[in-house]
Amino acid sequence: MAGLLDGIPAPDPYPRTSRYHGIGQVVHTTADGQEVPYTPRRILPPPERLVQVDEHVVVEGDRADNLANRYLGDAEQWWRIADANPVLDPAELTRTPGRVLRITLPDQTG
Repeated sequence: MAGLLDGIPAPDPYPRTSRYHGIGQVVHTTADGQEVPYTPRRILPPPERLVQVDEHVVVEGDRADNLANRYLGDAEQWWRIADANPVLDPAELTRTPGRVLRITLPDQTG
């Protein structure tokens, strides 16, 4: 009976809006045989591959989540702005007033 289910992929542990959606999980086996599942490192897309649709000039008080809500309609999509600019720390996006941020379409080449 288990053979019938083997061909069905496991559900993705992350929602479609997550930066980790589609990456999957892998398992590390420790020296004592314990299996530890983890999500592998996500490789950022080259920023030049992302199509720019807008830009934002940072002002005092800006936050990455608020900018994502304003430009992308979802505060949890701040990571897309980080990918486009490219930074890993969302606070770095808005740390310097006057910085011009690229607002881009999602990476389609995956």
